[in-house]
Amino acid sequence: MRDNDARFIDLSHVVEDGMITYPGLPAPTITDHMTFAQSSDRYGKGTEFRIGRIEMVANTGTYLDTPAHRYRDGIDLAMVGLGAFADLPGLVVSVDGFAIDHVPTGDLEGKAVLFSTGWSRHWGTETYGAVEHPHLTQGAALALANAGVGLVGIDSVNIDSTTNGERPAHSTLLGADIPIVEHLTNLEAIAERQFRFFAVPPPVRDMASFPVRAFGIVDG
Repeated sequence: MRDNDARFIDLSHVVEDGMITYPGLPAPTITDHMTFAQSSDRYGKGTEFRIGRIEMVANTGTYLDTPAHRYRDGIDLAMVGLGAFADLPGLVVSVDGFAIDHVPTGDLEGKAVLFSTGWSRHWGTETYGAVEHPHLTQGAALALANAGVGLVGIDSVNIDSTTNGERPAHSTLLGADIPIVEHLTNLEAIAERQFRFFAVPPPVRDMASFPVRAFGIVDG
């Protein structure tokens, strides 16, 4: 089924067998649980089905973090309401450099604030997972939390610096029950446009992060 509606802007990386999302985490394994040929004896003549199987860590592809990713008593995927990551007014912030401390002014309450760094152009290369990558500073995370944003996203390998073990952006945002979406892509296609943002994971109990199909619906 092909979607020819230009209002829908896909912001997710494709999940593929063997791909690396984050250095050190295992790649997904995508196989068949049941092939068309294997199903042929189970159904009527000419009727076949395929059932796939995927083994992966939760932090694969473009994914969403809930507070349970950082905090033992944080809410998980099954506890977060749909309004936390669906149909949010979106704002793309185009930034340069590695340490991002710029937060837009104006009313940010309830918005999905997405930082476009251009880093997703390195997806699938060693550069993408480099220690030096675009990330939010603690000050930026605090400003976003204080502004009451609904969600924060970035098109980089991590919303935090990974030069050490501190994770102030995760700690600040998830501590304020603000979901985080990492490994976004194609944000330049939606910058400067009015849009609604969606990044909906399945409601898995006791799971803190999960891949999403992130996308924006633009006006007009």
